[in-house]
This record gives sequence, C-alpha cells and structure tokens, in this order.
Amino acid sequence: MTNKIVVDCSTGEVQEIALTAEEIAEREAMAAEYAAQKAQEDADKAAKETAKAELLDRLGITAEEAKLLLS
Repeated sequence: MTNKIVVDCSTGEVQEIALTAEEIAEREAMAAEYAAQKAQEDADKAAKETAKAELLDRLGITAEEAKLLLS
C-alpha cells in the first residue's frame, strides 16, 4: 500500500493521499529494523531454551521434574 488515509476530525473529511518517496523509504527502513529486532529476539529465545535444555541434561532431570522442583 502506497497511500495514507488522512481524516479531518473537525469536518469528517477523509482523504487518501499517495505517500512520497521519502515516506515509502522510511516505512521500508522501519520494517527492516523491526525484522532485524524480531530475528534477534527469536535467536535470543532459542539460545536461552538451548542453554536451559543443556543444563537440565547435565543435571540429569527432565523439564517436568525441574517444574516440580520449582513449585
């Protein structure tokens, strides 16, 4: 979508306006930044889960047993 909706609340007028090249570039940059942040969050979460699984394995207990110990 390369348009934006502008609503004038005082008159109720609704306009659909084409985005400028600068606005499109800004949206694309924001989308790329979000994708990079999301990928990093997913990688961090996977690393944390892997570390947890390795710890449980070294301790010789299952995830269910660890939950019982913590409750």
